[in-house]
Amino acid sequence: MDQLGAQLCEAAKSGADPNELRGLIESGADVSYFDGHGLTPLMHASKHGHAHVVKILLEAGAPWNALSPSNLSAGDFAMEAGHQEAFDTLLNAGIQAELVLGTIARTENKNGNLDVDYLEDRVIFSEDKLMDSDSKAVMMAWEKPLMEAHAKAVCSGGGHILNIGFGMGLVDTAIQQYAPVKHTIIEAHPEVYERMLRTGWGEKDNVKIIFGRWQDVLPQLESYDGIFFDTYGEYYEDLREFHQHLPVLLKPGGIYSFFNGLCGGNAFFHVVYCHLVSLELENSGYSTQLIPLPVKDCLGEEVWEGVKQKYWQLDTYYLPVCQSIQDSE
Repeated sequence: MDQLGAQLCEAAKSGADPNELRGLIESGADVSYFDGHGLTPLMHASKHGHAHVVKILLEAGAPWNALSPSNLSAGDFAMEAGHQEAFDTLLNAGIQAELVLGTIARTENKNGNLDVDYLEDRVIFSEDKLMDSDSKAVMMAWEKPLMEAHAKAVCSGGGHILNIGFGMGLVDTAIQQYAPVKHTIIEAHPEVYERMLRTGWGEKDNVKIIFGRWQDVLPQLESYDGIFFDTYGEYYEDLREFHQHLPVLLKPGGIYSFFNGLCGGNAFFHVVYCHLVSLELENSGYSTQLIPLPVKDCLGEEVWEGVKQKYWQLDTYYLPVCQSIQDSE
């Protein structure tokens, strides 16, 4: 057992004097040490609300995103216990780290081979889900109320609506209820595209379907009053890349939204990414309002039967509504 690491955990738990903490660290105590309960010094400090300890440990290089055996980070412990100062310190550390390094939802694979793999893969349709051949859910029926809320947001000004990613057609069905003047849909998966045509989407008067990856069909796009983005098999980097095109694609006064599944398996990481994407959009000239929607009642265990992994495990979904800062003033 790492004696110094164990001592550091105890000091963090008790909210020790800064000099004692720094003395242990300078003596070689490992700030990323996990004790017998699977907790790091940072987790102990966060759990007990010792904000000064949290700050010292982060400055010494303690990993803000380490996870306990129960999949909780230091930020989760601070959030659950209501320790606001410790939580804010961790949140700022997480945002700064992700801006620089992107350690959670980004990938070194800049070319995004996963989306190509998905597009070449078979998909399985059923009444309540769309799955890939590895039994991972592409889209599920429990998302229907969320998609209806997204549709309401992006259709609030009427006009020409763009949706990227058809999937099960939940959001597009909801968009049609608002009778947009024109409704453009981009879908990249050949089987999903064929199913769209078989079920009559290509015959609707106000619908235009563009087959292909959004990155490849950009020259075919116009400017829109409302845009929704929900692709499968892409990364945060792809979402960021799409956001760079918003000034051209979104009309002044238009509304943009996206499926906010960022880090949907961990509450604190999700908060970090909600703040991160809001900050990055703000830097591009867009304000982001995050509307909380409770989803706990939609997600009983039976929902996930036959699905390889739960892509959403949180009680609340934060629906983003984005608009040009000039328009929202």
